[in-house]
Formats: sequence, structure tokens, C-alpha cells
Amino acid sequence: MAKDVFHNVVRKGLEKEGWVITDDPLRITAGGADMQIDLGAEKVIAAERENDKIAVEVKSFIGASNISEFHTAVGQFINYRVALEEQQPERILYLAVPVGVHRQFFFLPFVRTIIERFQITLIIYDPVGEVILEWKK
Repeated sequence: MAKDVFHNVVRKGLEKEGWVITDDPLRITAGGADMQIDLGAEKVIAAERENDKIAVEVKSFIGASNISEFHTAVGQFINYRVALEEQQPERILYLAVPVGVHRQFFFLPFVRTIIERFQITLIIYDPVGEVILEWKK
């Protein structure tokens, strides 16, 4: 499966924040279906002596239709979340989207409703600066 155009941007942004990339991609099988989530990462929390574990699906939204790409991203997110709940429930799944798309498209009322209703957690990244700007739970 081809990597998203901004895959390495998000990977670098996570690494800058102290995340260790453990899987690129994170392969998971649930109910007989094989899936690949773009990235798996973990971060050691020194005070708690525990690891935070995440899975990240990277999207660029550079195609002809943002709504079409959004449909695909939401479908993948829901499928991956169910698979992770079964196989790796300690991981939190995030959908990574570029800041420009977040500002222009993700603030549409319909898109906001879907994000809230399906509790989609987001990472907003800057593709130029290769940094994570915001985490939204």
C-alpha cells in the first residue's frame, strides 16, 4: 500500500515530540481482515513509568474532493478503531490532517458533526514545518 504524501512529515513531527515510532506501518488483523494503519508509536511517561501508545492514520487531502477523502478517512478510522479495540486496546487512534485542511474544511458544520458523533481524535500537522501543531481528543 502506498504511503500518504505527508507520511514522513507526520512521522518526523511525532519524533520531534519524543514519540518512538514502533511500527511503520502498524499491521493488525481482526476478524479475519488484515489492515495497515500508517504509524504506531509510543512515548514513555517517566513519572508514571508507563507507555502511552498511539496509532496514526495520515491523510493529506490533496485529491480533487475533500468530502470524498473525508468519507474514506472516516471509514478507515472507524474500522481501525474497532480492530484496535479488539487487538491492542491500549492504543489511541488518531487521524492526522494538515493544518490548512483543518482550518478550511474541518470547521464545516457537517464535518464537525461527524468528528463529534464518531469521536474522531485528530492530530493537526504543519506539512511545511514538519511539526505537530495540535492534538484534539
